[in-house]
Amino acid sequence: MLRVLTLSTLFPDISRPNFGVSVEQQVLAFAQRGDVDVQVVAPIGLMPGPLASRPHHAALRALPPSELWKGVMVHRPRFTVVPGAPWLSPLMLRRALAPLLRRLHREFPFDLIDAQFFFPDGPAAVPLARKLGVPCSIKARGADIDRWAKGGITRRQIVRAAARADGLLAASASLRDAMGATGIDPARIRLHHMGVDLARFAPADRAAAKAAIGFSPGPLIVSLGTLIPRKGQALVIDALADIPGAQLMLVGEGRDRAALQDRAERLGVGARVHFMGNRAHDELPSLLAAADVMVLPSASEGLANAWVESLACGTPIVIADVGAAQEVVKAPAAGRIVARSPDAIAGAVRELIANPPDQAAVRRFAERFNRDASSDTLFAHLSAIKR
Repeated sequence: MLRVLTLSTLFPDISRPNFGVSVEQQVLAFAQRGDVDVQVVAPIGLMPGPLASRPHHAALRALPPSELWKGVMVHRPRFTVVPGAPWLSPLMLRRALAPLLRRLHREFPFDLIDAQFFFPDGPAAVPLARKLGVPCSIKARGADIDRWAKGGITRRQIVRAAARADGLLAASASLRDAMGATGIDPARIRLHHMGVDLARFAPADRAAAKAAIGFSPGPLIVSLGTLIPRKGQALVIDALADIPGAQLMLVGEGRDRAALQDRAERLGVGARVHFMGNRAHDELPSLLAAADVMVLPSASEGLANAWVESLACGTPIVIADVGAAQEVVKAPAAGRIVARSPDAIAGAVRELIANPPDQAAVRRFAERFNRDASSDTLFAHLSAIKR
């Protein structure tokens, strides 16, 4: 039996059910194995002083310190996030984790720490693991490296943690290359692709799927992601003006919602843009299977869940050339990689609507990202570093 303590500041809770759902799905699948025992530490970062009184933080403070989350024990210690000083986060996180991890190691003698997000988790986890005499693995998922490994103190913290870790994982080959560019030895990094539940994310009769969610049989576009500038929903709305008759579902919430609604009205496409809000992960297969195209022109990504989940539903994707895009869109049947411009997006979507690829052909590009293979890779990696 391999006892694993998974550490991730990216993990859902009752107030943020879709936050870090990719980590959650991996953990839940991994925990179902008969040869592992898993507990999760999902630290909650809170601002200091008056900033902590914001409604969002009130919901986080109300979370229980430990709970059984979908069958897995999850611990939620709090740590302080100092605005404007990200380099302090590993220190603050380490201080908050130290007493909890000592207690857990007595009660649940874990064999290793599996840090599932590189910053600030990795730099905090490595010294704690050494004090406890257990190995530590760190995984890079995309935003952690894209944002924090560009330079300065946080880059040095990441490189130092990688050098001291017993194992390293990357969600894609492109991310492994990006880690190498920061000074991390790429020969030490093992690829660990995400795993999709291919039984749940599957093609369906598109007309019936559209009717089931209240849409007419015409062209339907879905864009799945938090409503923030980086995800590029504004570009999709701009492109919609040049995609006659198409409806657009924006699935997600975020600070850009009001601005996006105003933009759609100004462009005269407000009646064709549907703000669906946050949806439970279990609802996504029906939305993705109903769409003719999934469009997500993000400015940065690692290997986005939405890409692969869409392909698994037989729905081609239109994405920017970021992260692992070239590893996912390997042929025209999978979709298009385009410039982050409304014209390029509109042209690609019109092509895919006019000449839709076979759903089974689209799905084949998702099949290598299956959940069992992902779980097996993680088990082999962690078993190899166990002492």
